[in-house]
Amino acid sequence: MLDLKAVAADFETFERRLARRGEKAAQALAPVRPLAQQRRELYLLLEKQKKEQGEKNAHIREVAKTDRGAVEGARAALRALGDSVKKTETEIAQLEAEIERLLLLVPNPPHESVPDGVDERSNVVVRTWGEKRTLGFTPRPHWDLGEALGIFEWGQAAKLSGARFTISKGAGARLERAIAAFFLDVHTSRGYREILPPYLVTAETMTGTGQLPKFEEDAFKTTNTPPLYLIPTAEVPVTNMHRDEVFEANALPIWYCAWTPCFRAEAGSAGRDTRGIIRQHQFHKVELVKFTRAEESYAEHDKMMDDACEVLRRLELHHRVVLLCAGDMGFSAAKTYDVEVWCPGQDCYREISSVSNCEDFQARRIRVRYRGEGGKPRLAHTLNGSGVAVGRTVVAILEQYQEADGSVTVPEALRPYMGGMERIVPERFPRGVER
Repeated sequence: MLDLKAVAADFETFERRLARRGEKAAQALAPVRPLAQQRRELYLLLEKQKKEQGEKNAHIREVAKTDRGAVEGARAALRALGDSVKKTETEIAQLEAEIERLLLLVPNPPHESVPDGVDERSNVVVRTWGEKRTLGFTPRPHWDLGEALGIFEWGQAAKLSGARFTISKGAGARLERAIAAFFLDVHTSRGYREILPPYLVTAETMTGTGQLPKFEEDAFKTTNTPPLYLIPTAEVPVTNMHRDEVFEANALPIWYCAWTPCFRAEAGSAGRDTRGIIRQHQFHKVELVKFTRAEESYAEHDKMMDDACEVLRRLELHHRVVLLCAGDMGFSAAKTYDVEVWCPGQDCYREISSVSNCEDFQARRIRVRYRGEGGKPRLAHTLNGSGVAVGRTVVAILEQYQEADGSVTVPEALRPYMGGMERIVPERFPRGVER
């Protein structure tokens, strides 16, 4: 969330910065401007009323010395003024609640180093690792491979849950488990502390990281009163762990990693990626979260991006890093790198991680601070990134490591996690007949 004082002091600058995200973002502050002016006028009125209160109190003390008969009239006037003060304070509180509601819908302005542009066509490739493997045959997409290998099942998943769900079986299920364990081992060896958070959170927790109120339609929630929300990413509970806390400056940075299921309604994605496991309502992901001092957050951002790439390097998966343009970034991000993995069966790169610096945008919502110069509390910066998406790593392995005979080679780094398995071959298990 933006700082109202800073916004009110220079609306034009914030509107100009937000305009880099697109027309809607440019207009997001428009309803705030008149309310901020009303707020300023009410505070001036309140200041005047309180000054008058002080003067009347002093007058009563003086009158009481010489004319006790006039005291009651003066006190009645003071009581009326007190009622006016309370009324003004109530109006300010109501106005500030409305301003906060509106500010919760305003995205984070992009960092100055973010390129201009409205969509992915303006993103900038900043580095590439590895080469596209020469297969010597026409590569198959992961959905064909998974079905032929007997490790993916969509029909049974649809019976259980409907569209956009998948059952992984046999070596497919083991591969997901192996990838998650491998990722966690790599990240914890590099300084991250592993967290296993709750998968259901409150509306306040979802609001703290920016999922609410803007993206209510993308969330799954229970019918409790109040409802609980299924997490769309471990970023939500892990970032909120330190809500309302103040750190000593030397306690930061803090690095966390967490493996969780993620649940997303995928509102607005009808017709996109309907085949395979690219866009599912439920998937697994290892998430990286950092809390840093303001002056260190961009150095930590680059480190986090490299940590996300490290697991792909160890799996020897060809990938690239893309700096997102202003119009393609997520709501809470000031700057984002996407890591995209090559999928030869689809003849394209697929996002496998987004690594974002949110600066103090989330920290202002959840009130996470640290003691800066002179011990004065200062808002921390929060960072998050996939380290990385497990299901999409399965996709990349199947497509990059596929062989001409339909089998898939297991990356060497994963073999200890797969019980020494070197190759995934077709699995045949008995099943019933649909009637």
